[in-house]
Amino acid sequence: MNEISPGGPLSGYRVLEMGSTVAGPFCGRLLADFGAEVIKVEPFEGDAVRTMGKRFHGKSLYAASIFRNKSLISVDLRKREGQEIIRKIVTKCDLVVENFRPGGLEKWSLGYADLSHLNPGIIMVRISGFGQTGPYSQRAGYGVIGEAVSGLRHITGDPDRPPSRAAVSITDYITGLYGAFGAVMALLARAKTGRGQYIDTALYECAFSFMEPHVPAYEKLGHVAMRAGSRLPDSTPNNLYVTRDRQFIHITAMGDAVFKRLTACMGQSELFDDPRFGDPVERSRHDQDLDDIITRWTESHDLAELESVLNAAAVPATRVFTMADIFRDPQYQAREMLAQAPDDDLGTVAMTAPVPRLSETPGSIRHAGKRIGQDTRRVLSEIAGLSAGELDQLETARVIFSDRGLSGQIATPVGAWAGAA
Repeated sequence: MNEISPGGPLSGYRVLEMGSTVAGPFCGRLLADFGAEVIKVEPFEGDAVRTMGKRFHGKSLYAASIFRNKSLISVDLRKREGQEIIRKIVTKCDLVVENFRPGGLEKWSLGYADLSHLNPGIIMVRISGFGQTGPYSQRAGYGVIGEAVSGLRHITGDPDRPPSRAAVSITDYITGLYGAFGAVMALLARAKTGRGQYIDTALYECAFSFMEPHVPAYEKLGHVAMRAGSRLPDSTPNNLYVTRDRQFIHITAMGDAVFKRLTACMGQSELFDDPRFGDPVERSRHDQDLDDIITRWTESHDLAELESVLNAAAVPATRVFTMADIFRDPQYQAREMLAQAPDDDLGTVAMTAPVPRLSETPGSIRHAGKRIGQDTRRVLSEIAGLSAGELDQLETARVIFSDRGLSGQIATPVGAWAGAA
């Protein structure tokens, strides 16, 4: 029995995921959420992401989420027999997701040219630090390295401190998202041409694409973007302001209509007629003056009061949520964004629900990430056509590894959102 999501828009497509850590597995997770049958290959010791994040009862909670909805097999790709197993599976797949260093799969004759010879329709998402070509292509590159090369790291943080970073592998997620987008575009193209292709997805390029406003500014003006702390440059007011109870509120009111509503809330409508603040360009030119005025106002009120007044006046404003805030927030609850996924070891585990929301063919979470090799024997029997005897021999030779504890069992699917039918 395979694990294709009923009704998902990618139902009927099969993906072989040979990615590791974050970017490749996140790409595979997006495809799996929307119905693709994703078969993830892990080494015997498990994907490195199992060592990241927090653990509960000895289980990686990160892996429980990013490996959700996937069949997990464990194959030693360094051995000729393991490589042959991959070739058997690829002939029955639509997509391959990989994030080896360029040339890594080619040395095993598992590169795009090799696999497309076996399956002309195969689509390969290739994720790497610096792309498949160019003088940096052989450099090792994690997401944060690509982030630094892209310039994105340079503009993150406070101006008087070294560059900072988000406490999550943001560039890996950006790249995995682009990889999934490229995969779906390639599937659409294949429906017209009958031919597969590969998607060259580089970590540094995907991060660099988020530098969009700063590229022409340098080319035309020689302006090098710099860290701006909580302020968004050339968008004023758009900053974090301290409150009387020593909390913080972020207020965004750069448009004329919204700024006018803000000044009314402040009881300082005359600010709109001040030539320093009369239009968005002038407000940005005098951003420090305006931020000082707004800070004096926010410092005279508590956070809850400010949120209430500003939201009632349709001025975009909010506290900065912690995870504890998210778990008790009525909007998250109403939208069922905290899904409870069935887990063989933990019963259930909370994770983000699939996004975006499709009205007719939504994503779903069928089960949390499983143990290393939990589906090895089932997948290699059903898809690679290996007999029980052959599987025993391969396991004895340590070409494959299987965890037979709950192998083959499939948890009851949950809806796209926690609690959905």
